[in-house]
Amino acid sequence: MTPSELLDSIFHWVFRKFPKTQRIEPYYKKYKELMLYGIFGLGTFLISMGSYWLFTENFGWYILISNAMSWVFATAFAFFTNRKYVFVNHPHGGFAFFYQLGTFSTGRLFTLGIEEFMLLFFIGLLQQPNMPVKFFSQVIVIVLNYIFSKLLVFGRNPLGRVEDDFS
Repeated sequence: MTPSELLDSIFHWVFRKFPKTQRIEPYYKKYKELMLYGIFGLGTFLISMGSYWLFTENFGWYILISNAMSWVFATAFAFFTNRKYVFVNHPHGGFAFFYQLGTFSTGRLFTLGIEEFMLLFFIGLLQQPNMPVKFFSQVIVIVLNYIFSKLLVFGRNPLGRVEDDFS
């Protein structure tokens, strides 16, 4: 059972068990993709925060190196889960995969730059506490990543072409 099907079964159970909740069903259908992004975004967030904490607090690595390394793990997880479970109405095939991987990585590199700047400014220069700044920067990055992924990477047909069948 896919995460989407699991979410559907949970909500359908709630709608049957509590009939008054059926009035929110259209909202569930409208925002299901955003809910799935939130679920997998939480996973990405935990990977990013956990690995960053491990690198900075346990290994004593510099904040920008730690952040870049945590970015690698979080971005890999996010790409595959977003492509497979969240943004399902997108072109498929070999060309589409590499196009999406390239645009996804480019967008994530852009937000990595924003996050690196925030960490350097608030932690490195202003001497603010490490983990709260990382947490705050992650919130901003998550919003920007969703917008970028939704509009440019996994849109209905961001390639502007017919789907290929090179898969």
